[in-house]
Amino acid sequence: MKKKVLLHTCCAPCTTQVYIDLVSAGLEVAGFFYNPNIYPKEEYQKRKEGMDLYCAKTGLPMIYIENDLDYKPGECNLCYKMRLIRTAQFAKSRGFDGFTTTLLISPYQQHDLIKDLGGEIAKMAGIEFLYIDFRPNYFKGRELAKTYNLYSQKYCGCSASIKTRGGKK
Repeated sequence: MKKKVLLHTCCAPCTTQVYIDLVSAGLEVAGFFYNPNIYPKEEYQKRKEGMDLYCAKTGLPMIYIENDLDYKPGECNLCYKMRLIRTAQFAKSRGFDGFTTTLLISPYQQHDLIKDLGGEIAKMAGIEFLYIDFRPNYFKGRELAKTYNLYSQKYCGCSASIKTRGGKK
């Protein structure tokens, strides 16, 4: 029987190659789009529509959790943590064997922090955190995103990152 993994997805472009890598490893994968950090609402909608398009083209089953927090931008640590906690809890409650995140493919994210938080949260939640360094395939995923004509953002999502990453809002 295949191991069932819940994949926290930050956006469609980062999901492309991660999904391929996980399926190629023999895993059964479902996506989990939970990103209350994305600002403004129009940006959230563009990313959600991009994910819808990707899922329609690939058959990736996706679970959407609408933004249920009044999120205020702050530390990346807290942002990563809230999304990984929610993913782990959902995975555990729905019978998944483990969870992981597309945040691990981006060279622009704090990789070691995400890895450490994932491990800590997994222990607390009683579920496996599947750590894989997907970064070597980052540019492959970006090319796939172009092939699928997916919306590609220029910042991580929060209002603070607009200034530091070049998004124009």
